[in-house]
Formats: sequence, structure tokens, C-alpha cells
Amino acid sequence: MTGANRRLPLLAVAALALLAAVWAGLVRLGWALPALQPAWTANHGPLMVSGFMGTLVSLERAIALAAVARSRLPYLAPALTALGALVILLGLPEAVGRGLIAGGSVALVDIFIAINRRHPDWAHATMGVGALLWLVGNLLWLVGQPIYQAVPWWLGFLVVTIAGERLELARVLLLRRAPLVSFLACLALVSTGLVVALVWPATGIRLSGLGLLAMGVWLLRFDLARRTVRKTGLTRFIALCLLPGYAWLAFAGLTWTIWAERFSAGPWYDAMLHAITLGFIFSMIFGHAPLILPAVTGRPLPYHAYFYSHVVLLHAALLLRVVGDLAAQNGLRQWGGMLNGVAILLFLSNTLWAIRRGGQAGPTAESSTA
Repeated sequence: MTGANRRLPLLAVAALALLAAVWAGLVRLGWALPALQPAWTANHGPLMVSGFMGTLVSLERAIALAAVARSRLPYLAPALTALGALVILLGLPEAVGRGLIAGGSVALVDIFIAINRRHPDWAHATMGVGALLWLVGNLLWLVGQPIYQAVPWWLGFLVVTIAGERLELARVLLLRRAPLVSFLACLALVSTGLVVALVWPATGIRLSGLGLLAMGVWLLRFDLARRTVRKTGLTRFIALCLLPGYAWLAFAGLTWTIWAERFSAGPWYDAMLHAITLGFIFSMIFGHAPLILPAVTGRPLPYHAYFYSHVVLLHAALLLRVVGDLAAQNGLRQWGGMLNGVAILLFLSNTLWAIRRGGQAGPTAESSTA
């Protein structure tokens, strides 16, 4: 069995966690769908953030470290998170699933310690901070704190990790002091706000919101997508996924600063969370899938113009959902959520269709720097 084939069970569990999270999200929005497993509805957020996204981030980094360390030990991180997600998916004792996912986040921190020892730089250090944020969020969840207290740490993990990956692609900025200092200031605002929120929730959320707003503006100003959007094909597609995502991140940061006191439940909370998870995170996933999935699966994923269908639907549906949230129009919110689910399913079907079709040309060297 090849290395790529050994990763397929981890990808399968991550995909199941994604589908379960989408289904649970629609149930929570009020759609008359059967609650296939009560644990799914209660764990919509953990399945999406840790079961799906956490497993993918851990797997991506495990592949990179295992290649140079010539060891399978890095795969412990995605294996633990996938196993924890599977426990929750099957309705087994939730405490076991929480513990396994927390263990996976410890293993991811260890991965970044090893990476930073081999290749110390600001990008890897930033992603290491992201892993620490995920660990703290998982520990809060493990000891039984309200889930809304863990959520900002989970979102911080995703935002900081992606920002670190974008910084990794823009190494030329490290030669200029101002962009790097401003980036680190954004990172410090987000992280400090999360710590403060443990004692003064509204103050901390507002501080982190300022950091998210600043990070979104920073990415819009300095990210390579500003230049690569002028190119064609896959390179342009990636840029057109990233730029709206950065705008959604800035918008989310603004909502955190305005409605920090509402960060626990309700339509404002829905907008504050999904502007990041759908508008920012899934924009990044849609854009980077043609580059990352071939490395993970060992199968080519040629770019096709119809990939724009799931991107456009994602943003249009999210706009409808957020308008419904802010205008207290539950019908708009529900339909926006349903169409967001359709966009994710369309992404999965488009991706599987492209992999099945294969292709002569994979991502080019030019597109890999997008």
C-alpha cells in the first residue's frame, strides 16, 4: 500500500465529519431534517473545525515533516483527530472523542516544534502559534467549558495557521521590516485578545476582533493574490478565492468589535462565526484544493473553469445568510445556510469529478506560488 493510499482513511473520516457537520448545521438552522445522530447536532462546530479542518491541517503538515524526518510518527496528529471525530460520529462517549482530539492537537504542536527546529522562520513560528491556540481551545472543550468559550480559540487556530501559510509563500516580505512588524502586531492582537477573553470575555473578543480586522486588511494589502489575480487559469482562480476570503475575514473582525457582548448565541453570533468559517476558511479550502489534494491523495486534480460554480455559490449564499442574521430575517438565514451546504456539496462533487477525469497537466510551478 502506497503512502497516498494509507492516507485515504484519514481523508474519508475528515469528509464524513464535514458532511455530518453540514447536516447538523442545517438541523440547527431549523430545517426539518432527521437528526441522524444527536451527537452530530450538539457537535456541529467541533466536527467542522477539529474533525474536518483540524485533520486536514494536521495531515498536510505530517506529510511535509514525515518526508524529511523519514518517520511515520507525525501521522499521529491526524490519526488522533480523525479517530476522535469518528468516536463522535458513531455516538460513542463524547469525552473519549474530546480527549483524542486534544491529543491530536498536542501532536500537532510537536510537529511544529520539530519543523521550527529544522527550518526556523516567522511563517513556521506563526503556524506553531496557531497549533497552540487549537490546543487551548480543545482543552477548554475537554474540561467542560461552554463551547462558545472554545470557539474563538478554534477560529484563531484556523486564521493564524492560514495567515502563516500565506506568509510562507511571501518570503520576500521578510526582507522588509514594516510588513513583517505589522503582521506580528496583528498576530499579537488576536492571541492577546483570546487570553484576555478568559477573564473579561467581551473585552477579549473585541481585542481579537481588532486583530482579525487588521489581519484581513494586511492580507488584502500584502498577499501575493493581489498580483496573481492578473494571471490566468488556476493561478487566477486561486487569487479570486483568496481575495474575497480576506474581505470576509476583515468583516468578521469588525463584527467581533461591534457585537462582542453577543458572542455566545443568536443571529449576530451566527454571522460572527460563519463570516470566518465559510467566507474565509472555505474560500481558502476551495482555492488551495487543486494544489493540496494531489499531494495528499497522489492523484492529479486538474483545474476546470466549472470550479467557479461552488465559489460563487458559497459567497452569494453567505451574503444571503449574513443579511438574514443582521436583519433578523430567519427565512433568509435558513436559505443562506442551505445554499452554503449545497456549495460545499458542489465543491466535493466537482473535485471528485475532476479527479476521476484526471488530466495531462497538473498545477504548474507558476500556480504553486499563488
